[in-house]
Parts: sequence; C-alpha cells; structure tokens
Amino acid sequence: MSDLISQIAVNQIATKNELLEIIVNEQYDNELFAAADKVRQSIYGKEVYMRGLIEFTNYCKNDCFYCGIRHSNKNAERYRLTPKQIEQCAENGYGLGFRTFVLQGGEDPFYTDDVLCEIVKKLKAKYPDCAVTLSLGERSYDSFKALKDAGADRYLLRHETANKFHYEKLHPANMSFDNRIRCLYDLKSLVFQVGAGFMVGSPFQTTENLVDDLLFLKELDPHMVGIGPFIPHKDTPFANYIPFENNNEPADIANVDGNTNRSLRLTLVMVALTRLFLPNALIPATTALGTINETGRELGIRAGANVVMPNLSPLDTRNKYLLYDGKICTGDEAAECVQCMKRRMKSIGYNLVEKRGDYICG
Repeated sequence: MSDLISQIAVNQIATKNELLEIIVNEQYDNELFAAADKVRQSIYGKEVYMRGLIEFTNYCKNDCFYCGIRHSNKNAERYRLTPKQIEQCAENGYGLGFRTFVLQGGEDPFYTDDVLCEIVKKLKAKYPDCAVTLSLGERSYDSFKALKDAGADRYLLRHETANKFHYEKLHPANMSFDNRIRCLYDLKSLVFQVGAGFMVGSPFQTTENLVDDLLFLKELDPHMVGIGPFIPHKDTPFANYIPFENNNEPADIANVDGNTNRSLRLTLVMVALTRLFLPNALIPATTALGTINETGRELGIRAGANVVMPNLSPLDTRNKYLLYDGKICTGDEAAECVQCMKRRMKSIGYNLVEKRGDYICG
C-alpha cells in the first residue's frame, strides 16, 4: 500500500493536495478500495444493513434545479401516502426482516409536525426494535426537536455540496447554503444519528469541490453519508447536462458512456475516501450507483459502503418518485427486491442482515 493511502487509513487525515492527487489519479484506485474495505470490515465485518425506504410524498415546495420532483415540474404526477398506507408499508417491511424504516419525501407542508410526530410515535410503538429514519429536508430547530421527542432515531439531509458558490449554482435564490448547514448542526445537537452527503458529477462541480465535501464531512463527523452520482432528469433545467463535460453547456451525447464510467469511478473513490476519513460511518451503496451500472451497488460495497436501501413504497407510486431518470427497481415487489439483494451481496462474499444496523461508536 502506498504511504499516502496508508497514512489516511491510519490517521484519517490528508491535505487538500493529497486528496486531489488521489481523486485525479486512477493509479490509487485498487489500493484505495482495498484499504476502505479493510477498514469497514474491521468495524462492521461483512454485514450489510438494509433500510426499508418509504417514499411517502413527491410534493415539494422547493425548486432545486437538479431534482425531478421540484415544485416547477408540472409533468410530475403528485401523490401523498396516508398515515395508514405508511404503516402498511412498514408492516410489510417488518415481515421481510427490515429493522429500519426510512420515511423520505419532498418538503411537503401538508405533513405538519403534528402529523409526522403521530406517524413516528405509532411506528415506534408497534416496532420498538426498529429504527425510524426521516429524510424530509430542511426544518426549524423546534420541528427537529419535536420529531426527536416523538421517537425518530435518525435524520438524513444531504448537504449536496460544501461549497457555497457551487450550492447557489444548483438551487434557486430563496434557498440558503447557510441554512442547510445550520440544519445539520441542529440535528447533531439534538443527538440524532445524522446523515449528510453529496452528488458526484453535479453541474458546475470541480475536483476541488469534492475535496471540500470530504473536509466538511470530517468536520461535521456525521453518522451516515450518502454519496451518489448525479443523473439528470428530463424535466429539470439540467436535463441535457452530462457530467464532466462543459459545466454550462450540453455535451456531445456520443461521450455519455465514457462519462458514465467516470461518474462510477469517482463516486466509488469518494465512497472509499469517506470510509477512510470516517471509519465508523454508515454509507449506502445507493440506488443511483445501481442505475448507472448494473453492478454499481456491489462495487459500492466493495469500496467501503455497508448499507443498501430496498424500496417498501407501494408499487403504484414508485415511478412517480423520480428524482432522476432511469431509476431502477420501480417495478419490483419488496420481497423480490430483498431476495435479489441477498443474492447480490452473497455473490461478492457479504451478508445482508436483518438488524437495525446502528452506528458503532469509535
């Protein structure tokens, strides 16, 4: 192993220039992935935790330029699940061995604190051995506190980019980078298990931005980190954007395969570096990884990830919750998806386990 990779694996530190060197040069890839896998196994073994994803609303008040459920997308077929439907999804998931439920949705004012707290309380009362994770976007401190007091265990809120200038290129003027960061630190202060994360290959992103993301994660020290490749959605301002071409002009479609490969490689590199920087983190091999490459999730696990998130949402809503084009598994039954994932993990020597899969403190 090179001195540089070994230093990061042992000390969890690196300079900006060292990180740039690793990100840019493919020569480090094999030893980087091996080092990340070794670190992950030293803490979590070969267990892969599964989370049951319940996408309960695709209404959103925000207009993020990259997102398929953005407020301005008039082609989106909107839906909301009732509390009873959410409970049914959880019941189905529990029977399949899920011990973490992830309630994810757009920033939908319909679901007030009172409504959400009641849903969380019911899930925790019925499934006391399960964790409830929320992914509901930005909220006030008091709202976060109410959800924590109701029993929510974890909260996912991707920062998307740690560079304020880049953030403002991806979001409308009424959205604030400072508020996004404030939310993450509020969540930590309330003792949630906190998840942050970012896209790889998003419009206007530079390699230096990726370094900023790693350094921010090191400072924040979240319990979970979601990293996935940017995939455009046809009904957004970035519909014709192809990662790693000119950041402000549509690229030649002939280059799409090469850029998909670059998206895959860089996402895996960022997963591995995050594992070395945050050895105890819970890191998913995202659905987006599986969307750009048939074995993307397996590659993510082998690069240091240790979580997968099969979908428990009703079949008739899955193709309506499309943050990006081409999302896989929208037509799979939950049971089918779990069995498929077990086979996939077993094929690379890992085990999909029926556990809450909590963060292990260092």
